Amino acid sequence: MLYIKYNCFLTLCQRTICADRREYIVLRKDCRIRGRNVEMKVLVVNAGSSSLKYQLFDTETEAVLAKGICERIGLEGSLIEHKKADGTKVKNETPMENHSVATKIVVDMLTDKEHGCLTSMDEIQAVGHRVVHGGPYFFESCLVTDEVLDKLKMCVDFAPLHTPPHLMGIAGCTAVMPNVPQVLVFDTAFHQTMPDYAYTYPITREFIEKDKVRRYGAHGTSHRFVTKEMLKLLNKPVEDTKIVTCHIGNGSSISAVKGGKVIDTSMGFTPLDGVEMGTRCGSIDPAIVTYIMKKTGMTPDQMSDYMNKKCGFLGVSGISSDSRDIEAAILKGDKNALLAANILAYQIKKYIGSYSAAMNGLDAVVFTAGMGENNPELRERVCRDMDFYGIEIDFELNAKVLRQGNIVELSTPNSKVKVYVIPTNEELMIAKDTEDIVSKL
Repeated sequence: MLYIKYNCFLTLCQRTICADRREYIVLRKDCRIRGRNVEMKVLVVNAGSSSLKYQLFDTETEAVLAKGICERIGLEGSLIEHKKADGTKVKNETPMENHSVATKIVVDMLTDKEHGCLTSMDEIQAVGHRVVHGGPYFFESCLVTDEVLDKLKMCVDFAPLHTPPHLMGIAGCTAVMPNVPQVLVFDTAFHQTMPDYAYTYPITREFIEKDKVRRYGAHGTSHRFVTKEMLKLLNKPVEDTKIVTCHIGNGSSISAVKGGKVIDTSMGFTPLDGVEMGTRCGSIDPAIVTYIMKKTGMTPDQMSDYMNKKCGFLGVSGISSDSRDIEAAILKGDKNALLAANILAYQIKKYIGSYSAAMNGLDAVVFTAGMGENNPELRERVCRDMDFYGIEIDFELNAKVLRQGNIVELSTPNSKVKVYVIPTNEELMIAKDTEDIVSKL
């Protein structure tokens, strides 16, 4: 790697030797080789406390060249599962002391002669990181710098389960690829357009101003992706559009997007707020928290663990946090499973209705993520009896839309509101943001 002067800017670049042995300089400024467009290979990383998910993108074709996950980092039995674009899979158990070691193993796998897709690590031109919470500091994707890292460390309190692993993932990539630029893409960024009356909680000024307690939202990268796709389908001026996007999975959130910008979203200060989820309770009367703590003697940490890990589908059904298990139990006549499913569908209905009021209209409803894309029963429960809003779907078609991986319109020709299933692709959004930022260096 080296830096050169180009149009009065310092530009990160890389030397490459073509087949005829002539040497060219690949400029990161505009991603061209002497006037010809070239692809950028971007490694997208999603780091957990003991895991590291990754996908390698060719941003020119938007193709996934390889993907995989490192699991049990820092624990016994750590392993990597790797999959190439042609479907070839490999699974290796190998010690991973920390995220730096895991990153090195990922790079080695990507450049492996048998299982890899790169000839050398130098082909990775940028790294994009998924970051759950940007706190009050980050409003858009940004390049990793020392100052940015200092600010990210200040976000730990906003997402204590997620931010430390993000920092470990960044450190791991820096250790293995010190000269490769890295970009942070924040789940909270897309929601920064909310008006103050939507994101402000009615609490005292001390916590609003000093401690930055407010609605931040989550799943923003997913909501942004499906919004972008829906805007293409509506075929009307962006400023006139009114969309409700439903990201429904083990974690779920719903957003009101008016004129291409979020005006409200269901998740709040943390991803615990909003609708019922796999193990999360979602919005409940705040007094329930203190009531249960007094009854059981739970500490704040224990109560947080209870609301995040023991409620939702799991708590109501007493069976499972997985919607597939819930639907299977419903078919066997389990009333608690049906109650769990009906709670979620009812809550989504209410959000669609309230967001329609907030936007003074509704053009489209989008279902995405694990349940949104693959649970026809959920979509049917939500869309039934919505004729007041002009929502009418083809129930026969809806029943067939399961793990198809493509965009499908569920609404009938008579429906005043479009209803779509749009598979999300957060990783692609991260890759494209990374490409955009790095190409301008």
